[in-house]
Amino acid sequence: MLPSQPLLHAGLFALTVLQALASDTFIAAVYEHAVILPDPTDEPVSPNDALALMNKNMDVLEGAIKGAAQQGAHIIVTPEDGIYGWKFTRESIYPYLEDIPDPVVNWIPCTDPSRGFLLQFGPAPVQERLSCMARNNSIYVVANIGDKKLCNSSDPGCPSDGRYQYNTDVVFDPEGKLVARYHKYNLFRSETQFNYPKEPETVTFETPFGKFGIFTCFDILFHEPAVVLVSKMQVDTVLFPTAWMNVLPFLTAVEFHSAWAMGMGVNLLSANTHNINFAMTGSGLFTPEGPAAYHYDSGTEEGCLLLAELSAQPRLSPTYPPAVNWSLYATSIKEFPGENDTFLGSARRDTFTFIEVRHKAGNYTTCQGDLCCHLVYQMSNKSEDEVYVLGAFDGLHGSLIKYHWQICTLLKCKSTDLDTCGQPVETAETKFEMFSLSGTFGTNYVFPEVLYSGVQLAPGEFEVLRDGRLKSKHGTSKPLVTVTLFGRLYEKDLPHPLRT
Repeated sequence: MLPSQPLLHAGLFALTVLQALASDTFIAAVYEHAVILPDPTDEPVSPNDALALMNKNMDVLEGAIKGAAQQGAHIIVTPEDGIYGWKFTRESIYPYLEDIPDPVVNWIPCTDPSRGFLLQFGPAPVQERLSCMARNNSIYVVANIGDKKLCNSSDPGCPSDGRYQYNTDVVFDPEGKLVARYHKYNLFRSETQFNYPKEPETVTFETPFGKFGIFTCFDILFHEPAVVLVSKMQVDTVLFPTAWMNVLPFLTAVEFHSAWAMGMGVNLLSANTHNINFAMTGSGLFTPEGPAAYHYDSGTEEGCLLLAELSAQPRLSPTYPPAVNWSLYATSIKEFPGENDTFLGSARRDTFTFIEVRHKAGNYTTCQGDLCCHLVYQMSNKSEDEVYVLGAFDGLHGSLIKYHWQICTLLKCKSTDLDTCGQPVETAETKFEMFSLSGTFGTNYVFPEVLYSGVQLAPGEFEVLRDGRLKSKHGTSKPLVTVTLFGRLYEKDLPHPLRT
């Protein structure tokens, strides 16, 4: 059956408007928020007290959203736990939760708040306010809140209190309409207040400036949904609310999130919470070419708004990273000749095979399991007070949730005592004229990291060659803390012990 003429004309008009609005670039924003936390309690507060705390945080977020919109931003991402904080029990978080509908309901809470009652969602003042922030500022707003879903004995997985509780991301479009809802699939070990979704969700939505996907914090370290969104769903940009605690030497927020965007070839809009007591800082607008803007501040308790113009379709960029064979170069050489005096050391409870980088220039090899790591380097200056090592790790990481890493790393030790190699280090004095790091990786998912003194990134100062080498383009502009190739063998992860 053919559509009627009015409907056909309306559809063509809508398509014309969409094409007119389509753009090769867009302005993105993220806000690192110093969350106002509730008083610690195991007992639930009243709904009014919960809403009062959330409104205090939303007052701050609204100021950031207005500021971003006034500077031309099309979309803004706010952090995980950014509206109510963390350190909850299952019972004490309940007053902060709302029933968040599937976006198919086609709902604008700002203009039709009573529809929530008609559709049996109940009161939704947080969704209503977020919707109005988006609508009043004509901007996509991404936020993290809590979802609750009632269940009963007909569901064998229903918790004993008769409800599911989910760590949830929501997206409202510039009209204030709910266009995306995502339930976090990989909960961090302390998130006992939330349930695991029964299946991983791959949530995407279309905009005039590309296809977007969304996931949360710990999700980024796993295949589902993070890799699936990029490899199967072919998103251009990933929205990433996070409450990330920085962990040196490989997992500071700006370090790993920038590396993930480069390794996956997409934009990553990363908005972190800001709390230096919990080592939470580090947000950015990351692209396949490196950070367009980023922020790391471990000295103050202030929030920060970041904006940058990004490519709407980074895969079409002439500078898009080419296909990399991550083991091609490393497997072409058996081992660099010379010293092979290796020793074992610990980095975040993982036992690495290290070799000391003793000279101002040279090449080294160290191996563990199926992984051999090769380093060619030349230092600009070598401080007598600083020791660097080349390290290899091939194995399962994690005390409870175990997932497989392959890591090649050049890193500075905490002191001249080799027993300190692998411990967290933030500062250095040694610069390098050049470095080239490669490894015999058994995966295509390898993320390149370069971290300078002061936990600073090195945009434009290194490159990944097609044969799998991570190389400096010129000398390092700042002293070097670590150069790392971080590989993930998702297929070797152990079954999740908590997800049922």
